[in-house]
Amino acid sequence: MPKLRRLSGPDVVDILRNFGFSEFSQRGSHIKLRRITATGEKQTLTVPNHKQLDTGTCKAIFRQATRYIPEDDLRPYFYD
Repeated sequence: MPKLRRLSGPDVVDILRNFGFSEFSQRGSHIKLRRITATGEKQTLTVPNHKQLDTGTCKAIFRQATRYIPEDDLRPYFYD
């Protein structure tokens, strides 16, 4: 069974940048990332800017990101 990697907030932001997301805003330690599709749909994800994210937080971000990014494309970045 694949093991979830221990990622930091900036690591996750870099991963999502590979899929066309960019920093939209930041409030406190939370970074909002957004991309706009060709049809004009706004896709937004929020990532805590922490040195190390809890495993539950990483899983939640992964699950939310799979709404916009195919799971097979995203899995190599989050799991070993």
